[in-house]
Amino acid sequence: MPEATWRPTLGAIPGEGGTRFRVWAPGHQSVTLTIERTGDTTLRVPLGVQGNGYFGETVAGVGAGARYRYALDDEGPFPDPASRFQPEGVHGPSEIVDAARFAWTDHGWPGVALEALVIYELHVGTFTPEGTFRAAADRLPYLRDLGVTAVELMPVADFPGSRNWGYDGAALFAPARCYGTPDDLRGLVDTAHHLGLAVLLDVVYNHVGPDGAYLFAFSPWYFTDRHPSPWGRSVNLDGPHAAEARAFLVENALHWVHEYHADGLRLDATHAMRDDSAQPFLAELSARVHGSVSGRHVAIIAEDDRNLAHLVRPVEAGGLGLDAVWADDFHHEVRRALAGDRDGYYMDYSGTVADIATTIRQGWFYTGQHSVYAGSARGTDPSGIQPRRFVVCLQNHDQIGNRAFGDRLHHRVDLAAVRAVTVLLLTLPQTPLLFMGQEWAASSPFLYFTDHHAELGRLVTEGRRREFARFAAFSAPGTRERIPDPQSPSTFEASKLRWTELEHEPHAAMARLHRALLGLRQREPALLGAAGGPIVAEPLGAHTLVLLRTAPGTTLAIVVCLKGPGAHDLAELPALQDASADGPWHVLLTSESPDFAEDPMAPDVDLSGAAPVIRFERPSAVVLARAAWPE
Repeated sequence: MPEATWRPTLGAIPGEGGTRFRVWAPGHQSVTLTIERTGDTTLRVPLGVQGNGYFGETVAGVGAGARYRYALDDEGPFPDPASRFQPEGVHGPSEIVDAARFAWTDHGWPGVALEALVIYELHVGTFTPEGTFRAAADRLPYLRDLGVTAVELMPVADFPGSRNWGYDGAALFAPARCYGTPDDLRGLVDTAHHLGLAVLLDVVYNHVGPDGAYLFAFSPWYFTDRHPSPWGRSVNLDGPHAAEARAFLVENALHWVHEYHADGLRLDATHAMRDDSAQPFLAELSARVHGSVSGRHVAIIAEDDRNLAHLVRPVEAGGLGLDAVWADDFHHEVRRALAGDRDGYYMDYSGTVADIATTIRQGWFYTGQHSVYAGSARGTDPSGIQPRRFVVCLQNHDQIGNRAFGDRLHHRVDLAAVRAVTVLLLTLPQTPLLFMGQEWAASSPFLYFTDHHAELGRLVTEGRRREFARFAAFSAPGTRERIPDPQSPSTFEASKLRWTELEHEPHAAMARLHRALLGLRQREPALLGAAGGPIVAEPLGAHTLVLLRTAPGTTLAIVVCLKGPGAHDLAELPALQDASADGPWHVLLTSESPDFAEDPMAPDVDLSGAAPVIRFERPSAVVLARAAWPE
């Protein structure tokens, strides 16, 4: 791991002989540090005025493990906005943490290049029965053997209560104490790096949680009323004192990258980060993070539903310089095709194989067309953007958890179709993302869960059920009462993965399919992220599409039938005739292999003619190669 070129400026930073404290609290006349000692004694130290609203002091004889808060004039005391740990919860005292004490063993770790990313998203609390960083670290060898190359942790910044998705973060610098200590999280990252896995962290900079976030007490300038937000007051990126509010968020990003050796950040809902400043905050954040590291890959990935190409275009080309963006149009088209969803934003999608193919070629479907759901034009032209900059999926925490019953794709769609579209996902040139348990068709749902105090919890439960009133299936109040209560511990427990399922069918077979596909993705030249050439994805009839991937001397044809039966002659595909590879065709993989299906109905693949002819009995996929292939 290259030496960091960044040093923290906020929070409690221990050093030789004492600890340096620094906090931004403009508008206050005094800030008093209160250090809590055993018994009833408390050490009180006034912080010096440092200008521009900052207060700070170095206190001798105070080190890691001490707990402290800040009193603001006559109010408080409050936990540190840049607290590294909240052992008693987000309302309790902050604890001094010495990040330098952890014995890292990942020296020389280069990270994982963007073109090699295969992301596995997980929620620490439900990924294992224990729901801790240490337990998650113990499962990392399984993920390495599965073939993914990066783990993405849903937000780990501390939140009120003992269970939460993480998007109600209140202590943005402090790993959630219910998952373990800061060093437990460092240990997870260190273990991942030894296994060749990158670790990405999901961070939330568009809002803070409704309970336990004390930024408001320190300064109203962290937030603004200039831009409306569905989650309360927006973060101040372009108003008075925005420079300091932005600096706080940049500091947070750098803290995760350097104090925890994170390999990248997934920025939640950047479409909600309204910013009319001359220097866009996202460009500033990306430049600061990238400029602070050398010798390793660090990715900044946006979640943004606007389909804005400039997010990932280079700064010199007028872009913001982010590395990648979640591109949900692929998910929406496939979900419409397989499950028939049409409520909400699904009304904008046809689910035809022609539109799925268009989405694959472009990276997203909407490039400026009118969106009925949005009531306006949506999207921009992504021409020239490398495919790996689009993160695509069949499932993620939002697309499962924001369904009323947290049902996964295979809970609504036959496994044969799920296997077929899995072949498509994992052979795309875009960056694929899997959601925990997807690879074995986990029986557990992923529900929305919280642990707020009673009054707020009641509002969350009522709001959750009210959200679904606009859906036809929940138009009657009685049907909405069946939606699981986010506040109930049973909702959280039901969302935990059941790892013993991997020992039984059909779960084991689905896992074998994923391992086989990810193995192909790692060793087949045409599927490697650096493979060049235009993306060729074309419909073949009403329910089948063909994806062509090429490398020098090799052509792969991935033929995916979403609804069977059907017969197709690949000679009907003009692009196949233009492929450079010569030689006979070989079947590399079919989703209906007995290894992957309990009741296989293998397509009949006739390779005797000039082009393959495939007869599908039901939804399935075939991967064909035209090149010399080891026997």
